[in-house]
Amino acid sequence: MKGSGTTTSVWMDTGVADAAAGGFTAGGPAEVTADVAVVGAGIAGVTTAYLLQRSGKRVLLLDDGNPGDGETGRTTAHLSNAIDDRYTEIERVHGTGGARLAADSHTAAIDTIERLAREEGIDCGFARVDGYLMLAPGDDPRVLDEERAAAHRAGLTDVERIDLPPGPVAHPGPCLRFPAQARFHPMAYLAGLVRAFRARGGRLASGARVERVAETGDHVTLSVAGGPTVVADTAVVATNSPISDLFAIHTKQAPYRTYAIALRVARGAVPDALYWDTRDIYHYVRLQPAGDHDLLIVGGEDHKTGEARDMESRWAALEEWTRVHFPAAGAVERRWSGQVMEPYDGLAFIGRDPGGKGRVHVVTGDSGMGMTHGTLAGLLLCELIHGFDHPWAGLYNPSRLMTKSLRGFLEENLDVARQYLRHLAPSDADAEADVAPGQGAVIREGGRPVAVYRDPQGTVHRRSAVCTHLHCIVRWNPAESSWDCPCHGSRFAPDGTVLNGPAAAPLAGVEPR
Repeated sequence: MKGSGTTTSVWMDTGVADAAAGGFTAGGPAEVTADVAVVGAGIAGVTTAYLLQRSGKRVLLLDDGNPGDGETGRTTAHLSNAIDDRYTEIERVHGTGGARLAADSHTAAIDTIERLAREEGIDCGFARVDGYLMLAPGDDPRVLDEERAAAHRAGLTDVERIDLPPGPVAHPGPCLRFPAQARFHPMAYLAGLVRAFRARGGRLASGARVERVAETGDHVTLSVAGGPTVVADTAVVATNSPISDLFAIHTKQAPYRTYAIALRVARGAVPDALYWDTRDIYHYVRLQPAGDHDLLIVGGEDHKTGEARDMESRWAALEEWTRVHFPAAGAVERRWSGQVMEPYDGLAFIGRDPGGKGRVHVVTGDSGMGMTHGTLAGLLLCELIHGFDHPWAGLYNPSRLMTKSLRGFLEENLDVARQYLRHLAPSDADAEADVAPGQGAVIREGGRPVAVYRDPQGTVHRRSAVCTHLHCIVRWNPAESSWDCPCHGSRFAPDGTVLNGPAAAPLAGVEPR
C-alpha cells in the first residue's frame, strides 16, 4: 500500500523520508510530554505543528506513517481562493460577511505558502497562475455573472468575465478569470516544512499510530500503539476525518472519492493555469512541470465513498473529457484517487472538538480544497491555542449549526442510515472460492459479514466486515485495494489495518473456516 491506497500520484516520487526520520524506539520512556501534540502529518498537521513550534510551543507531531502518506500525497494541489462550492452558495449559507472571510482566509493561505517557501528556502515550484471557471455545456451564462457578482461582494473585485479561456483549450464559451491563484509541488513543500519544523526543535514521531485521544483534567492523554503515553496541554487531531470524535463532526460531512489522471503534454502546449468547470461534479485541471515536458493533471468523477466499484470507467471518463477539451494532451502517465470530506455547508471545520472539553482541536471538512483549508487551519489554530481570538474562528467553528444546509444534512444522514441495511444484504460473492486473486468481497457466513481478500499469490485473508467506528459494513475498493466504509469514510487495508479515520482500530479478526 502507498499510504492510503495502491495507486501512485505524480507527487509520490518525492517522499519525505529524509525529512521525517524519527519516531519512538523500543525501550524508550513510558511517557512523553509536550505543550501541543498534533496527530496527523498532512498539510494541516505539519503547518499547524510548524507554526506552533515557531511561536514558542513545544510540539510533538505524530503520524502512523510518514508525512504526506495520507491524502496530501493524493491531492491535485490547486492553491485557490475560488471556493469549491462557489461564492453564490457560500454567500447564501454564510452571508456576505462569511463569504468575505472565506475569501480572505483562502487568500491568506496561498500567501502563507508562498511566504514560508521563501523564508525556509523550500524548492517546491511555487508559481502564481490565473484560474479560469469555465461554463459547462448547457449551463446558463448567467451562472458566471452571478458568481462574479458574489465574488466581488466577497472582496475579490479583480475577478472578471472573459469570452474564452486562453490557449488551445477547446471550450467554446465564456469563463471567469480569478487572478493570483497558485500551484506548487505539495510533497516537496511538505518535506521542506517538516525539515524547518525539526530544525526549530519540533519533534516528529513517524510510524506512531494514535489509538485514543482523551481529555483528563488539565491535559490530554494520547495512547500510541506499542509506544509511550503522550501527555500534552492541548492536542490537534488533523487526521482528515477526526479519530477523536464519535458523532458530532461526522454527522456534518460526507466522505467522497475523487479521481485524477496526469497526461504528458509538450512544454508550453497548454497555458500554465488552473481550470474548473461549472458542472455539479466538476472537473479541475492544472499543469505541473516535469523535466522537459509538462503534466496536465485532471480530476473529477467523484462519488460517495463505498458506493461505487466502476473506478476504471471513471478514469476513462476523465481521459475522454480531457481529450475533448485539451486536444494537446498526450499519453496518460499516472492515475490515482483520493478522499475528500464534504461539509454540508461548504467550509472546513477548524477549532475545538465539539465532542470534547476544550483541549482537543480538530481539522476536517477540506471540501476539495485541502491545501488551502489545511494551511489556514494552521494559522487559525496557532492563534486559538495561544488564547487569542481570530476573525475566522466563527466561520470555521466545528460546533456551528447547519440550519441553512438542512436539506443536505438530512439527505446525507438518511443515506448513512440506509447503509446499515447492508447488515441484511446478500453476499458480494457466492463463496470464498469465487473471490479472484487481488480482489475482495463481503461474504455472509452464518449471518455475519466477513471481508474476504485473496492476495495475488492466492492466500485468503479474512477480517470482520464491520467498521470499527460505528459498525457499518465495509465495501471492497478495487482501485485502491482497500475496504471502504460508506457511512463516514473509514478505510482499511486488505489485512484490516486502518488507512483513514474516523476508525482508530483495525477490522476485527475472524476465526478460520
